[in-house]
Amino acid sequence: MSETVPGEFAAERDPLTGLAGIAAVRARLDQWNGQKRGEGEGTRLHALLLGLRRFDTVNLAYGQSAGDAALIAVAARITQFAGRELDGPWLAARTGGSNFILIANEACSRQRWQLFAGQLADLLARPIVLPGAEVRLSPRAALLRGVGGEGAESVLDRLSQTFENMGRQSSRRLAWADGETTRPGRTSAQLEADLLHAIDGGQIEVVFQPQFALPEDVLTGAEALARWNHPRLGRIGAGALFAIAERADHVAPLSSHIARLALESAKAWAAKLRLSLNVTPIELASEGFSAELLSILDETGFPCSQLTLEVTEQALVSDIALAARTLALLSDKGVRVGLDDFGAGFCNFRYLKLLPLHYLKLDRSMIDGITGEGRDLAVFRAILAMAKALGLQVIAEGIETEAQRLAIAREGCDFYQGFLRAKPLSALAFSALAGRLPGNAA
Repeated sequence: MSETVPGEFAAERDPLTGLAGIAAVRARLDQWNGQKRGEGEGTRLHALLLGLRRFDTVNLAYGQSAGDAALIAVAARITQFAGRELDGPWLAARTGGSNFILIANEACSRQRWQLFAGQLADLLARPIVLPGAEVRLSPRAALLRGVGGEGAESVLDRLSQTFENMGRQSSRRLAWADGETTRPGRTSAQLEADLLHAIDGGQIEVVFQPQFALPEDVLTGAEALARWNHPRLGRIGAGALFAIAERADHVAPLSSHIARLALESAKAWAAKLRLSLNVTPIELASEGFSAELLSILDETGFPCSQLTLEVTEQALVSDIALAARTLALLSDKGVRVGLDDFGAGFCNFRYLKLLPLHYLKLDRSMIDGITGEGRDLAVFRAILAMAKALGLQVIAEGIETEAQRLAIAREGCDFYQGFLRAKPLSALAFSALAGRLPGNAA
């Protein structure tokens, strides 16, 4: 559940990345600080200040335009990861240069926030492929858990001091604002071992983010999202879960397990609603992926015609020809295909020519400013026009205000999802919602 930039600070949004500015961060921290917590409830305020080591060398080596493009990609990775990992409100901002801040109003253990920061750093360290260049970045982050009654200036000052101190110790990637580099937690090896037991132990859960059709505003389906209910660390989101699975060479069995759980739940929905599954790069690079998925569909009895596969550009980078063949085979069986996170990072329009697409799913960054910024609305209209010309339907994610919903409906967007109508729901809760608000599958 991302936090949109407060209206009074919309003009201060970073012009390069579209993220919030520091004034919005201060306002949000003060707002959260004023909220009452339940009796016995611990801190919910978590923050991290993230910077990229020696980023000036990127500009020197590849030029200013490549550096700007890399910062845009970093901002997109931060927002996408936070959107998948955090269940409570959060806000991402660029604080200047190559520094970013992320704040969250999230029930979260210290170990869990440390794991979140480490996984985000891993994600940002992955190569960023630009025209004529492959940029590798070296992120580091200062972490903080708020204390009772702590104001915005105290939070920002503690983060800044910690981050400045890290600069004198180049080997440190993560440091806590209380002076500790890290606290003992689960090592990477322990987490990988834990994951091997998680499937059989029933720790993997699938939740469902409802999707609604426009302009009728009726329930039309849901996106399946994986969660790992770790017995010590608490709930771990899909991004960190699959990063751990990749290190443990366990992506294939994990993905199959998640697909079965989601399809079994969806088969029991009262209405004929659509189910969307995310496809990982490793799955799409596997020659046997289509056969495995069709086998699971056959086992569960879920109709191919009601399934949508959501793929990101990251999943297409390694072998676009293989991805096109795999998706075409599944499309021939009735499975629909959506290009996820469109507008975040670099939209390779070649994909629109080569892949058997049915949907474009717009990243939340393409929606955030459409109710107040004429330029943002113009870009949104241009994407819709292109999609219609290609015969594609458009799904907007991250809809969190009624003004946003009305704006995208007025422009002719087909579907949306977001916290305006519902947060991710358990299988039981989504079935209840489907029973109350039956829609027609798209």
